[in-house]
Amino acid sequence: MSILHERSSLSTGRRGRRDSKRVRRMLRDQDRLNAKLAELYCVDALLVQASRFVEQGWIQHGWFTYVDPSGARRTVTGCAPRIARTVSPDQVVATCLVGGIVNAAGGPQEASSQLVQRTTELAWHALFRGAHEPIRWCRSPADRAGHVMDLVRWNDSPGRTASEVAALLGRARALARAEGERTRCRQSAG
Repeated sequence: MSILHERSSLSTGRRGRRDSKRVRRMLRDQDRLNAKLAELYCVDALLVQASRFVEQGWIQHGWFTYVDPSGARRTVTGCAPRIARTVSPDQVVATCLVGGIVNAAGGPQEASSQLVQRTTELAWHALFRGAHEPIRWCRSPADRAGHVMDLVRWNDSPGRTASEVAALLGRARALARAEGERTRCRQSAG
């Protein structure tokens, strides 16, 4: 075997590894975009369900109102573990903005799920930032808690109406769809 032939096979081996690495990187990026699209689809569906909860019954100064087994209406102002274990979304008759998102996700036990966190972040973004700014999905826990409190204060403002809350959820849905379109464009470009 000549040195020339040996040299060409070495460069082909390097090129093969480079190409393989490039393909793996491209597939990883496609997987990330697909995961983001799937999450945006779930966020949109959650916002639709949250709108239904708010339209069914909207409250201020409480997370949600439910009917207990004795038929009494009870308003939850803080989510204790007992409430998370004993109240199902089927019992809920009215919610605030954040309570609607939490109950749409499956109830208080889902309050710390990534889907609920991303959905509340999107609602906050729709209220305080709008479509012109990029959405920051990975906020610190302190920022997320502050954003939830911002949404609660907005919901509880005197003069606020259920239709304004439903409209905010609609704007959040529009943001989710726009973000999905941007992601699909990046996917088709890549």
